Amino acid sequence: MLYPSIFGENLFDDFFRFPDFGRDVEKKLYGKHAAQVMKTDVHEHDDHYEIVIDLPGFKKDQINLELQDGYLTVSAAKGLDKDETTKEGKMIRQERYAGAMQRSFYVGDAVKEADVTAKFEDGVLHITVPKAEPKKVEGHKYIAIEG
Repeated sequence: MLYPSIFGENLFDDFFRFPDFGRDVEKKLYGKHAAQVMKTDVHEHDDHYEIVIDLPGFKKDQINLELQDGYLTVSAAKGLDKDETTKEGKMIRQERYAGAMQRSFYVGDAVKEADVTAKFEDGVLHITVPKAEPKKVEGHKYIAIEG
């Protein structure tokens, strides 16, 4: 069934979206649909997770990774200068959008910056995050009762 364009690509996109409380996310580029644009695959391995994010059109120096309070935040920004006249001439129509977007993943408080590795190649960002070692539970310890 065809829906009017006011509903976007999917009638239920906004209805089933979980609100992002307390996370101040700047979404100049794609607004509330930034998560749909940063297409992401997460693979689980025995000792680590691999996060693969498509970032076509971005360069390595336009991408930032930040680890804070257990959240790994990937942000990308390009073409934020608003100068309408460039060496190519005056901009008449712009369909290749310029701006910023970001996405966060909870990786846990035990993960440190030195443990996370990232590689950007052919418009695809590969991030490796180690799995946190489960805390070892010691055997039963009995407590003496006085009396």
